[in-house]
Amino acid sequence: MVNNMKSIILAGGSGTRLWPLSREHYPKQFLKIGEYSLFQQTFLRCSEVSDVSEIFVVTNEDQKFYVIGQIQELGYDYPKENVLIEPEGKNTLPAICFGMKEIQERFGESNAGIFSSDHVLDSRAMQTISEAKSLASRGYLLTFGIKPTSPNTGYGYIKPAENLGIGQKVSEFREKPDEETARRYIEESCLWNSGMFLFNTETFFSELAQCAPDIYESFEQNEDINQIYAELPSISVDYGVMEKSQKVAVVPLQYKWSDLGNFAALYDELDKDSDENVVYDCELLPLDSRQNLVHSRNGKLVSLIDVNDMIVVDTPDALLISPKESSQKVKQIVNQLKEKNDPRAKIGQTVYRPWGSYTVLESSDNHVIKKIVVMPEQKLSLQLHYHRSEHWVVVTGMAEVHVNGDDYFVRPGESTFIRAGERHRLGNPSKIPLEIIEVQLGEYVAEDDIVRFDDVYGRQ
Repeated sequence: MVNNMKSIILAGGSGTRLWPLSREHYPKQFLKIGEYSLFQQTFLRCSEVSDVSEIFVVTNEDQKFYVIGQIQELGYDYPKENVLIEPEGKNTLPAICFGMKEIQERFGESNAGIFSSDHVLDSRAMQTISEAKSLASRGYLLTFGIKPTSPNTGYGYIKPAENLGIGQKVSEFREKPDEETARRYIEESCLWNSGMFLFNTETFFSELAQCAPDIYESFEQNEDINQIYAELPSISVDYGVMEKSQKVAVVPLQYKWSDLGNFAALYDELDKDSDENVVYDCELLPLDSRQNLVHSRNGKLVSLIDVNDMIVVDTPDALLISPKESSQKVKQIVNQLKEKNDPRAKIGQTVYRPWGSYTVLESSDNHVIKKIVVMPEQKLSLQLHYHRSEHWVVVTGMAEVHVNGDDYFVRPGESTFIRAGERHRLGNPSKIPLEIIEVQLGEYVAEDDIVRFDDVYGRQ
């Protein structure tokens, strides 16, 4: 007998589509748009159909602390062994295989929903997804199609065939079309491909063996995930299995859904003012300006004059200005930055760590000024720097400082000095966040001047 529905959340994406808000090391699923991030919203939806112990998150080493931290923010006691770390990104099929294999080994035959961590979805859809378990148990690989609201050229399409009750057999998967072709697809009753799935473990691995035998054998013959991934191609589940299998069905969803693929999609999802402008984290003073998305950190006043249908995103280290209709080109900008090895493709002025975050306020070749926030009852690694000294001034909270074997407390308004070469650690023993200003001085102040001796988060 098949047990309750399990959930797999795919959370290893890069931050290219909403740059500069998102970065490679802080992708869009962890951005907080409203009270919760997209990842947190996904986790909460999964908790409606699966026990928390039955939710698995597939991510990477860089992002696992965001995953754990944001789940803890929701108040869940989440088993950390359910966070599955990919050695490298190999697209969706290897990630799904990783999660399905873990579920099969722990729970035996199971039905598992597969969800992207960066989608917007009406939570009422989870009831329909859960009810589709009966079709998955009948030997079908299920995908979920969204009834189109427009001839969108950014989505793939699914053409349904004969009726199976709750869903329909899939006759064809279609690639992203031009607008004219998209209109024809809609006339043919095609659905948007949402990228959400529901698989029975037995059916999935049986079809994987037929459609992608090399991938199946890698997971069957090896236990070391590093060795498995070294042998795998980078391939999507659509291309590797769904488009080849004869056991694919689609279940239509009539609820609001978006993959937030660009700023135009983000604009559509957020609340608008009387001029249909979206104002995010700033104050807008518009003059004859309509239907814009405007973002700037720290409540900055932004004034627009005779500006319509634009994206204006201002962060401390980057400014993006683009017509809404061209916002899908942001990925090309990120690619150019990567080609130049520009760190702004990967990180912003604020960098998140498992213990909290730091924001670079000012920097030169010989100094860096940071605002460091350490979350309650967290601490940095025991470390030293060869080339820089550090001066810490406590702004709020209580700092616990360890230097060369000595421990002491530093209170608001007080400071301490760490010389180059001294072993040191900063911690926050209290129940409120600790905020300090750090001034680094030295002949070399890059982030790689760090030697870790001990780290509670297991970092090397």
